[in-house]
Amino acid sequence: MKTRFPGGVLVDGAAAGGRAVYRLSDLAEEDGNEQAAGQRGVKYDEWDYRRGGYRRNWCTLYEHDIDEGHEPFAEQTLKRYGGYVTALRNRFELFRQEPKLLRRQKDGDDIDIDAMVEALADTRAGMPPSEEDLFIRYERKERDIAALFLLDMSGSTKGWVNQAEKEALVLMCEALSALGDNYAIYGFSGMTRGRCDFYRIKGFDENYGPDVKKRISGIEPKDYTRMGPALRHSASILRRIEARTRLLIVLSDGKPEDYDAYKGDYGVEDTRRALIEAKEKGFHPFCITIDREARSYLPHMYGAANYIAIDDVKKLPDKIPEIYRRLTA
Repeated sequence: MKTRFPGGVLVDGAAAGGRAVYRLSDLAEEDGNEQAAGQRGVKYDEWDYRRGGYRRNWCTLYEHDIDEGHEPFAEQTLKRYGGYVTALRNRFELFRQEPKLLRRQKDGDDIDIDAMVEALADTRAGMPPSEEDLFIRYERKERDIAALFLLDMSGSTKGWVNQAEKEALVLMCEALSALGDNYAIYGFSGMTRGRCDFYRIKGFDENYGPDVKKRISGIEPKDYTRMGPALRHSASILRRIEARTRLLIVLSDGKPEDYDAYKGDYGVEDTRRALIEAKEKGFHPFCITIDREARSYLPHMYGAANYIAIDDVKKLPDKIPEIYRRLTA
């Protein structure tokens, strides 16, 4: 006798010797077939570091529109943060107007002190000084940035983490509405390689409005954290967006992990390989994590300069807008 449970199949009875057991083959195949009955999945390779090669078409990812929430979460968040939201929008509006500082120019608006000091040092050392590139020029450029925010919706985000993630997204959307950058928000979870779920919260072609606010309200913890397929799918979305700078910002609360063998070094190495693939396409991955053990594995996955660990989940809503500002400065 087979009994359904959220995300899989529970096998019990005499065939299991009276014990309740999960059969991973049934779990992946039944869920995959059930999903495929209404929607075609996207196949992605997965990196197996033990073999030093890819498992071809190993994972199946399904896109979903997230269920809209009924709670006026965005409005409650704006009320809760009050004057902070106004200050945040004003700060980002000023950021949009900031001129870009171009150093070591042949002509410009001011002297480049660093370049001048180097030229004087060369003269005193008996070397011919450079007579060029001694100026600073202030240049106003149109921002040309696209950012995809990828949200961990695994079961471990239940409670305060889920609340803080949603508040952070509301504040981020308010700030980016003032800044004018193109951005999208997606979430991910799933169970086994046969069912990697990818949720649309805001697409690049959508404005931040009532529908997006309802989707943010509907974000809730799901299953596991198989990060590789979600990163590869995010990269395929970013590849279709025209922008000089394309960011892939992951918001997570812990290590990559799934119900099957996707855990430990295997999950970390596949995630690392997916990030390398994104960098090779010209994207800039960055991770914001609230895992206190993050420093044991994130430097290996992202590189020492491409992540930040937040030790208190309650700081998340305040931190994310400023982190984004630094990333795009």
